[in-house]
Amino acid sequence: MELHIIHTQKKTNKDLDNKISLSSQIFDNKFNESLVHQIVTSYLSNGRTSIKAEKNRAQVSGGGIKPFRQKGTGKARAGSIRSPLWKGGGKTFVASERRNYKKKINKKMYKKAMRCIFSKLIHQNRLILIDDFSLKNPKTKEVIEKLKYLNVFSGLLILKDMNKNLYLSTKNIPNFFVKTVSNINPVILIKNKNILITIDALKKLEGLLK
Repeated sequence: MELHIIHTQKKTNKDLDNKISLSSQIFDNKFNESLVHQIVTSYLSNGRTSIKAEKNRAQVSGGGIKPFRQKGTGKARAGSIRSPLWKGGGKTFVASERRNYKKKINKKMYKKAMRCIFSKLIHQNRLILIDDFSLKNPKTKEVIEKLKYLNVFSGLLILKDMNKNLYLSTKNIPNFFVKTVSNINPVILIKNKNILITIDALKKLEGLLK
């Protein structure tokens, strides 16, 4: 299995390589929809934080005394204003701030799902292999020129290691993200239409997904 290389740097014909061989074990897998769905759901769930909290009747302040006498008032009997039946009282079934949304996914399942996603990207021609995308100075204009050359105006760029100049240059470009191989996740791969990846990053990715 081979993938075409798009050269963003000027090179002589002797140094020019047009294709690179890919590992069929990683980039030629049948798409497992149920597994990918499970991994995506797990990733989103693990990113949740429990920010909603309600008070039960024990946590509501006040109400330490009986609001009125038991009989003779014509009202229903009440022992505390903290009762869930009262306005401003505690809730019967509270949303706990300590609720845990974590879902465990083992490494083999995660790697297999990522292999399925990358295989799908290649079959849909959404994975674009480039030789290099480095910058000597942080200039957004140079990045935009490179993207125009590649005919890509939004998407994800995957690098082996983060380039500070490139990171600073892409902060103001809408809908364009820069990640290292170690920081990519299934959601950002599925969400972006165009995935740019350098040759060095691709080799590192093959090693991580074996």
